Amino acid sequence: MYESFNMAQLWKLPAIYIIENNQYAMGTSIERSSATTQLSQRGASFGIPGEQVDGMDVLAVRDAVKKAVERARAGEGPYILEVKTYRYRGHSMSDPAKYRTKEEVDEVKKTRDPIDHVKMLLQAAKATEDELKTIDNEIKAIVAEAVQFAQESPEPDPSELYTDVYVEVSA
Repeated sequence: MYESFNMAQLWKLPAIYIIENNQYAMGTSIERSSATTQLSQRGASFGIPGEQVDGMDVLAVRDAVKKAVERARAGEGPYILEVKTYRYRGHSMSDPAKYRTKEEVDEVKKTRDPIDHVKMLLQAAKATEDELKTIDNEIKAIVAEAVQFAQESPEPDPSELYTDVYVEVSA
């Protein structure tokens, strides 16, 4: 990661690094696993600016990404966005998430859930229950179609493993 930061800054690449910070590594809180909890500052030694954004607020994320994209398109080089979010479940199926309390998870769901937040914004904009149900059904249909496509698609040929990973350059 750090070498990519270095090269991106040297060459002023229009790279936007997005760090999803869900507060926990496999089973350890960020406070216990990282000397600094402001992951957006990990590019500071390379001169790469960064910012934290509330990943539970879709509009805040949209605005931060828009700003980062405008910066990249203006030729100002790389940028780091730390999207602070929260993982409700364990890291994997084998992770029972016993490193936090049910009360902690319930509190985040109750007060900061991004879907509930957008629903409140839509209701404040006078969206009706029928309109919200229509949106919900459309989203469920898109997800179901994507799942079906993935399940019915053949596995890629093993020869594709290195496709677009390396670029061959002739001398």
